[in-house]
Amino acid sequence: MKNQTKPMITPTRSITKETEALLNQQIILEGQASAYYLSMASWCETQGYDTSGQFLYHHSEEERMHMLKLFKYINTAGGHALQPEMTSIKHTFKSLREVFDLTLDHEIAVTKSINNLVDHCFKTKDFATFNFLQWFVSEQREEETIARRAVELFDLIGEEGVGLFMIDQEIGKLEAYAAKVTQSN
Repeated sequence: MKNQTKPMITPTRSITKETEALLNQQIILEGQASAYYLSMASWCETQGYDTSGQFLYHHSEEERMHMLKLFKYINTAGGHALQPEMTSIKHTFKSLREVFDLTLDHEIAVTKSINNLVDHCFKTKDFATFNFLQWFVSEQREEETIARRAVELFDLIGEEGVGLFMIDQEIGKLEAYAAKVTQSN
């Protein structure tokens, strides 16, 4: 008897190829965020910004979790999630401010991408994926709030004297700040 390999059992597809492709594009953004934040965390740590480094290590893991959440959804809906290639990750930064300016820019781009995905799902009446994405909508509001506040700290505290030390310390309090702000909305 020949050693025959059986084809993998593929569940019936419940998402369209177009939705699958858009979700895989979101995986790329989440994967890039994870890699980028990991690189930023390392840079911060080597520059003595330990609190900011720990904050960014945590956010790198969070972005990876977002990516995995999308992986599981695509695969359980009968699609095929794809591991993104990570290239062109920046490893050095001019300043702590640049790190958080780039973080805010990235979070705004992710929010726009999530909103486009939600809009697509609504238009195509893919309400299961629409519902799944609502968690990401809420999560992005919190992510943007944190990133925006981090940038504001530079203007509120200033970078002179002990300013950068104080900003680094305040970065560690941002998640509590965001939870308070988003709960009151």
